[in-house]
Amino acid sequence: MNDYHFKTLAFILFFSSLCVNASNLSDDAKNRGINETCYNYLSQIEKSYNLNGLNITFAHPENPSIFPSLHISSQKYNNGASSFTATATPDGKNCYISTIMLTSINNQSCSEVAKIKTQSEDLQLSSYSNGDYIILTPSDNSYQTILTSSDDQSCTITEARMMWPGR
Repeated sequence: MNDYHFKTLAFILFFSSLCVNASNLSDDAKNRGINETCYNYLSQIEKSYNLNGLNITFAHPENPSIFPSLHISSQKYNNGASSFTATATPDGKNCYISTIMLTSINNQSCSEVAKIKTQSEDLQLSSYSNGDYIILTPSDNSYQTILTSSDDQSCTITEARMMWPGR
């Protein structure tokens, strides 16, 4: 009898996980009841970053619209992977968002990535520890990108951002 219950539970959890994987990040957040303003910002960010991997949302079980929520999206590529996290903190009609996008690239050095990024954007470049760490900063200081060298042909890119929309 216990075997039957275990198989039934495993079957239900398997199909529940498929439903979570099928939804996008902002819809999962909306279904959990997060603040409407935070949902709107998260939806815009999701489109901006083109997030469409495995998505997970953590929200307060009883009052998700008044407490901070955590949103995670992970995606695999043919030459690496990325993980995106956002914390949405409601404050009345406002919502404060902090994001981190972490990307690992297996076939490009950090100096190559920095060269490409500085050609396409106006960024200040700072290099530390013989080029093992490169920090890219836009003139408005709206975010920071840290390139961390793993070896000669791999790079981890961390972009961190804090937003205070409406303030």
